[in-house]
Amino acid sequence: MEKFSRLTSEACLLPQPNINTDQILPARYLKWPRSKGLGQVLFQDLRFDSEGREQGSFPLNQPAWRNAKIIVAGRNFGGGSSREAAVYALYDYGIRCVIAPSFGDIFAQNAIKNGLLTAVLSESDQTKLATSISEDPSQLVTVDLDQQTVSRGSRTYAFAIDAISRNQLLNGWDDIDLTENHRDRIEAFKAKDRLSRPWAMPIP
Repeated sequence: MEKFSRLTSEACLLPQPNINTDQILPARYLKWPRSKGLGQVLFQDLRFDSEGREQGSFPLNQPAWRNAKIIVAGRNFGGGSSREAAVYALYDYGIRCVIAPSFGDIFAQNAIKNGLLTAVLSESDQTKLATSISEDPSQLVTVDLDQQTVSRGSRTYAFAIDAISRNQLLNGWDDIDLTENHRDRIEAFKAKDRLSRPWAMPIP
């Protein structure tokens, strides 16, 4: 998994609350293999009309935010059904961080496991940041995971993330890597267990 430490990018504003996983990736694309490129159908029914034409009003279609790697969203981003492919679509499109007051629990877990930072800002700080972006969409936003801050211009906001998720992202560890980090303790436990319960070991 790719490490996440510090990111500076345009930040696309999607302030409406309760953007769910079916909006992020419509269910009909769940049969697609990731290798087909799920990023191309990210927000498909919001980005495009029924004929496949871009909806100019959708934020990611606007010139200032076409290359954004950060999304500033409303509360409960990623709620709804459990689908890891919604995270794949965001990541494959180029999104590396979503900033919001809250996230769907399963979405947030899937995000961390795939290298996508979900940064939790307070409602008031999210409103201030969103207002700042709407006033000047071109100004860059910096997300610093080590310091747990979001900065734009002269303003800096602190965001929350649990310690284990932060550690995984900073080191680029998935769950297997996290387990492997405790290999010495695992081997010590297995050696002790072989001595205390020899009857439990398989016969060569």
